[in-house]
Amino acid sequence: VADGDCGSLTTDRDTTRAIRAAEARAAAAILGATHHESLTSDLLVFYDERLLRKLVAVVRRARPRIVLTHAPADYMEDHMNTARLAVTATFAKGFPNFVSDPPVAPVPGDVAVYHAMPHGLQDGLRRPVQPDCFVDVTAVRETKRRALAAHASQKAWLDQTQGMDSYLDAADAMSREVGRMSGRFEHAEGWRRHLHLGFSARDDDPLAEALGASCIPAPA
Repeated sequence: VADGDCGSLTTDRDTTRAIRAAEARAAAAILGATHHESLTSDLLVFYDERLLRKLVAVVRRARPRIVLTHAPADYMEDHMNTARLAVTATFAKGFPNFVSDPPVAPVPGDVAVYHAMPHGLQDGLRRPVQPDCFVDVTAVRETKRRALAAHASQKAWLDQTQGMDSYLDAADAMSREVGRMSGRFEHAEGWRRHLHLGFSARDDDPLAEALGASCIPAPA
């Protein structure tokens, strides 16, 4: 949603925005994903009508069965507001009386929303967050690392502003910790499924269905 234009201490906003867009496209290519243009500037991701209408258009064009989005509680407002926008945009994708920007025809059908773990595996009040399920990413760890490395401009930014010595190593450490939490996988992602009401049937869990043995519920 945000274009990364504030993510530099050395380049101006327009230059930074262009750099970040190129990096995002490169990362998407590594993952075999479709890149969608950003909608607003850093620190200006608000839960408002303008962004909601734009994001509904993206969701309708994508026609997702699964939506993966940010944690509802994270360390910065852009992430949390993105999560809220993603949930509502997904909820509204099939409403014929809600006009997106640009106008895109409504898309009916079930969809499941899953929230990622927050950065640092804790919320903004330092409370640990536990996932509902674990996804084994051991076999694709190097691909994820290459996609993350495509965001090369973020290394200096995170080093200088957030004391993150190596964001690649930090991501590895986090996936290793989530793997430990799973009790089974070496490296894992943790996900929490959003309430089904308004989206799908109660037991709808397409992520688990798609991934089979690579997706396990959290230990009781």
